[in-house]
Amino acid sequence: MGKKKLFLLGLVVYPILFAATTAGVFREPQIPIEIEPKPIQPISVVEIEPLEILIDAMIIVESQGNDSAIGDKHLGTNYAVGALQIRPIMIKEVNRILKLKGDDHRFQLKDRYDREKSIQMFMIWKEFHHNDSDYEAIARTWNGGPNGVRNARTLHYWNKVSRELNNLN
Repeated sequence: MGKKKLFLLGLVVYPILFAATTAGVFREPQIPIEIEPKPIQPISVVEIEPLEILIDAMIIVESQGNDSAIGDKHLGTNYAVGALQIRPIMIKEVNRILKLKGDDHRFQLKDRYDREKSIQMFMIWKEFHHNDSDYEAIARTWNGGPNGVRNARTLHYWNKVSRELNNLN
């Protein structure tokens, strides 16, 4: 129910309740009722894993930690490179995001071989496209593109990443 409807409902209900209360319709119970307060249960705090653990798990799945890994050579110049197996299209996307943000820095294809720069590119992409997403959505989209989270083929990738997350914890 919208705020406006609730407000209008309050305008109708409040005067009726006020009138009924002042007329004695709602009386205090004659027999005192003792209510024992329930002990407050501590809230279990689930530790949120830092994003670095997801990145570590993805690096293991993508390249077994090899910063020089080259994958999908059969795709010609569209092959994936580095610890996070970054394709040229991702470099374009990250540079597009940097341009939108007014940042003059640009990444080059050779930066894919540098783990630190690969992680920087991942973070720029993640913050822009997946600021509030869970690990599964992030990983599956990284693996399968913009529609990766809806693509059944990325479930296999997510299962691998999930297994590595469990191993890292």
